[in-house]
Amino acid sequence: MFRRSRRRACFSIAILATLGWCGAANAANKCELQASPEIPVTISGLRALIKTRINGAEATLVLDSGAFYSILNRAGSSQYNLALTSAPYGLTLVGVGGATSDIAMTTVDDFGLASASFKKVQFLVTGSGFGNDAVGLLGQNFLRIADVEYDFGHGFMKIVRPKGCGDAPLAYWTSPSQTFSMIDLERLTQADFMTVGSAFVNGQKMRVTFDTGAPDSFITLAAAARAGITPESPGVVAAGSIWGTGRRLVRSWIAPFASFKIGSEEVQHTHLRIAATDSTFSDMLIGADFFLSHHVYVSNAQRKLYFTYNGGPVFDLSTSSASALQEGEAEPTNAAEFERRGLALDARKDYSHAIADLTRACELEPTNATYFYNRALARSENKQYQEASEDLDQALKLKPDYVEALLRRAEVRVANHDAAGASTDLDLADKAAAKESEFRLRFAQLYSAIGHSQSAIDQYDSWIANHDGDARLATALNGRCWDRALLGRELDQALADCNRAIKQRRDAAAFLDSRGLVWLRRGEFAKAIADYDAALRLQPQLAWSHYGRGLSKLRLGKKAEAEVDIAAASKIDAGIVGKAANFGIAPP
Repeated sequence: MFRRSRRRACFSIAILATLGWCGAANAANKCELQASPEIPVTISGLRALIKTRINGAEATLVLDSGAFYSILNRAGSSQYNLALTSAPYGLTLVGVGGATSDIAMTTVDDFGLASASFKKVQFLVTGSGFGNDAVGLLGQNFLRIADVEYDFGHGFMKIVRPKGCGDAPLAYWTSPSQTFSMIDLERLTQADFMTVGSAFVNGQKMRVTFDTGAPDSFITLAAAARAGITPESPGVVAAGSIWGTGRRLVRSWIAPFASFKIGSEEVQHTHLRIAATDSTFSDMLIGADFFLSHHVYVSNAQRKLYFTYNGGPVFDLSTSSASALQEGEAEPTNAAEFERRGLALDARKDYSHAIADLTRACELEPTNATYFYNRALARSENKQYQEASEDLDQALKLKPDYVEALLRRAEVRVANHDAAGASTDLDLADKAAAKESEFRLRFAQLYSAIGHSQSAIDQYDSWIANHDGDARLATALNGRCWDRALLGRELDQALADCNRAIKQRRDAAAFLDSRGLVWLRRGEFAKAIADYDAALRLQPQLAWSHYGRGLSKLRLGKKAEAEVDIAAASKIDAGIVGKAANFGIAPP
């Protein structure tokens, strides 16, 4: 029912192009592509975001070709007053961060995308968050109804239905003299439907999933080892953690590889991200960084993928800002197109061209606050901090309740030790944001940074209530534990929060530091010292751990040892004694 109704709605659209170069075998038949108008795709960082409508209200979703089904988070389902029903028995979602079976379902009566409207669209519902205030993912149960064209470099996608094309090549945007690459896609079951093909890494064949929802492409540990690379190999460096569906953060590394080959395209002497996950489904995810550097057409009808190289780095792992513009490419014709191309260039670290495009958008529509906000981000990344600050002010002059701009300016003010200004911005953002907003985790962290612990706790409460399956849950629980401990209130709840956080991430020094403060506040000094010892073994320069251990030792009569710790804390952070005293944490 859902699939049939979408088919009828999706293709009541005009013919986009007629391909006259379909090949001799198809000369007698006219190959036509019936396509939707361009659907804007905004690249925020490396997240591909699209604007949709849920029962008439605007909703931001991640465009995720790697999700077998569309998903909303629980915060989003609550925000849009959607009724939940049980998911099919035994259904489990598996993602980068592990698996979750805490799943419900909901039906959106009226789902809008661009100018089209779709009735009774189903979504899975989970406790994960998706960043950028996105409330969900648009997945393959929607995307597989036809062919899909992705041109992230120019900020759009299209849903396309070929007519009379047979096996004709569908890279219609190329000229007769321009080459394109093509690979075969696997035939998968409806339950497993994703865009899966093959590539070669260091000459080894890899099963790859084309996943627009993954910001960075990555290869699994096991697949990298088959290609001769491990985290211990020469030139491999740690690159922090990544997260997705599931509760775990996943360690990653950046590693040099001799070659990456897909279709007729080969990149030599490149770098790839290795992720500490061993997917049983795919050896490698081809993420949004690849889609930014290529124009891609996924033919679900032919089970083929066509692509051309747009220029710039294939994988977004450098810190350089080399030009990512194609020579001779057509210029945008309006402010929205300049903005979309500017954001794509910004995501690829081509800051000078990104700022030029965003400036043009600001000039064409000087009353649009979003253009000034996005230029502020690009200028900040380009280290033009004063100009970025002026753009934030202008964005907020045009739109005083602009939550993202208020948050960004609050972050700037925190960095500049302007606690009063940050507090003003956070209070305004708090009033303007939806109760279920994804941004409330950042609200909490910023309130905590300026010493407004009760406000931080209130924000953590709101976020945690809607994100029980999120990979960032442990971080949020630790933050709430810390602020409760600072205030010396609700210490049983604080201990429960810290215990849950540590259970998920036992090697996090900050979590042990927080629990040490809880023990200190409860008067359980030996337990405090044990946690502080463990934290300092992991991270020796934690000022609060030195100071808390010193205070705990003082209370146990170990004055000489305590003085060593307190002195060490003050050497790391000269203001630690005063900060602690503000919360009544001081020597007896």
